[in-house]
Amino acid sequence: MAVKSNLTNMVLVLGLTCLLCSAVLGGAYVLTKEPIDKAAAEKTNRAISQVLPHFTEVEYNEADHYYKATDGDQLVGYAIESTVVGFGGPLSLIVGVTPDGVVYNTSVLSHAETPGLGAKCTTDEKFMGQWKGFNPSIKKLSVKKDGGDVDAITASTITSRAYTQAVENALNVFNKLEGGQDNE
Repeated sequence: MAVKSNLTNMVLVLGLTCLLCSAVLGGAYVLTKEPIDKAAAEKTNRAISQVLPHFTEVEYNEADHYYKATDGDQLVGYAIESTVVGFGGPLSLIVGVTPDGVVYNTSVLSHAETPGLGAKCTTDEKFMGQWKGFNPSIKKLSVKKDGGDVDAITASTITSRAYTQAVENALNVFNKLEGGQDNE
């Protein structure tokens, strides 16, 4: 005998379908959360080791999104997370700053830039290389098109400006740390 279609039956079937779908999504979340978190932590740790000189310990400051790296009792520097809006969306970097305020290196954590254009911020050696040892007290932190010392990626001025802004934001966090001395 066929079930008669009425409002009660439709609500019941829709409710059970939603409950089943929610259970499947919840289960998938539980199964994938730990591996995703582990991969993200490994990616961040690799980035920190790329943007700072040798260190033995690292401590995370959640309020200001930076890592304080030390080698024994000596401060090695800070790895500062910085996110800005690029041409295609969020552009997240980690910027290594030594205690004397010099950018040791930078690394892209994630981006949504156009493949083949703005995405070159992760592969263009000329662009990436100019950040190694970038001293903002000697060089102007803006793209050459704006009167600064940063060479932009060809055909990707917006991404280059965003990258430069992310580095500047990281340096502002560093400067709030009183020239590299942690306030904690």
